[in-house]
Amino acid sequence: MSVDYDDLLTRYEPALGLEVHVELNTASKMFCGCANEFGGAPNTHVCPVCLGLPGSLPVINGKAVESAIRIGLALNCEIAEWCRMARKNYFYPDMTKNFQTSQYDEPIAFDGWVEVEVDGETYRVEIERAHMEEDAGKATHVGTSGRIQGADYSLIDYNRAGVPLIEIVTRPVRGAGEKAPQVARAYVAHLRELMKALGVSDVRMEQGSLRCDANLSLAPIGSDVLGTRTETKNVNSLRSIERAVRFEMCRQAEVLDAGGRVTQETRHFHEADGSTSAGRPKSDADDYRYFAEPDLMPIAPSREWVDELRATLPEPPAERRRRLQEAWGFSDIDFAAVVNSGALGVVEETVAAGAAPAAARKWWVTELARRANEAAVELEELAITPAQVAAVQALVDAGTVNDKLARQVIDGVLAGEGEPAEVVESRGLVVVSDEGALGAAVDEVIAANPDVADKIRDGKVQAAGALIGQVMKAMRGQADAAKVRELILARLS
Repeated sequence: MSVDYDDLLTRYEPALGLEVHVELNTASKMFCGCANEFGGAPNTHVCPVCLGLPGSLPVINGKAVESAIRIGLALNCEIAEWCRMARKNYFYPDMTKNFQTSQYDEPIAFDGWVEVEVDGETYRVEIERAHMEEDAGKATHVGTSGRIQGADYSLIDYNRAGVPLIEIVTRPVRGAGEKAPQVARAYVAHLRELMKALGVSDVRMEQGSLRCDANLSLAPIGSDVLGTRTETKNVNSLRSIERAVRFEMCRQAEVLDAGGRVTQETRHFHEADGSTSAGRPKSDADDYRYFAEPDLMPIAPSREWVDELRATLPEPPAERRRRLQEAWGFSDIDFAAVVNSGALGVVEETVAAGAAPAAARKWWVTELARRANEAAVELEELAITPAQVAAVQALVDAGTVNDKLARQVIDGVLAGEGEPAEVVESRGLVVVSDEGALGAAVDEVIAANPDVADKIRDGKVQAAGALIGQVMKAMRGQADAAKVRELILARLS
């Protein structure tokens, strides 16, 4: 983009609106008994109800209603005493009935809020509503891109049609300024953490069980009127949410600087370069011709039931973070690095699997975060589990491998070569601590470096580092460094 990010912030104020869709992990779909399972052969988890065939009648999933109420309570929402489903009319190949059974002006949860932290600052995000609806089918775009752009043709799998969804809609988030992309990311990360704690979804963004539509507009600084918004659809990773918001800010600023008008439209996000492209004109609520669903009874959760569900809520994310930081003994900077890298959950699971907190942090926040960044995936998408990371650290603690060899063990696990112990055996990565083999290598290095040896004999013990490095190189990194140091000093004392 030709517009500099820092420069546009001197003229425009961004406003965010985030719509997050959460697929619930109920056993069956929203309005029928079909299995609610990810995957499966195309069009096998279907029936007349979720296919919208004539004469079929829906029945609402009680567990989905329960999950919706618990989500609403966790978002500090009011829970409706009476609400109902509605028909949202739109015409697209992925919608079997040419309408989506959703909620319109009577959502089950409304007027909530959450707080997220970015770089030590707290931002309050107002929740307008959290409502129930069904998912649509999934389009598969066949062609070189794998996306709708440039596809040769598309196929529809209706296995996802009718899957229970909760859509969480914010009010406009203003005042974030330059931090708007990070606030968007932090908010979705907060929801993912919360949904996982509630146990209502597996929140696998790469599988689409949690996805975000990011609305953005720019307005001149000081204006009370919001600018024209665009909606970037189905952004499916935390990294991509941040990139999409930042790109759209720059793109809209370029349009406005040129005297143009931002078009109200949906946009597609491109993972390859972080850009967005135009989709279709953005519809407003009036365009969908909502009307009450005549085939479903209204929903009227009793206050007693709501109170019972309130008692099942998990520890709030902010309290959880405070507890974990205290338990692990991390400084504010170290803990912020864990949170900002999206590693809190995996670090917690690694510690639970037996690793020391500092070791768990080291592997996830440095080594594995680097690999995830190189692969442009989230940490949790890497082909290594917290239990396996804990097993790698256990090998280090036992002296079986050192840190350098442990990285090779991780390479093997990521490559699908088996569990850490199996990788050690198959690759021959065990640390050499045998004095015979090490002693021979030490003697050779001392003989080859008489000047350094003399310095050590004269009391400059720090010079031993140069010899240790050469021994480690000769032993291909598989020597016990502490033992090598001990042997060098013993020979030159």
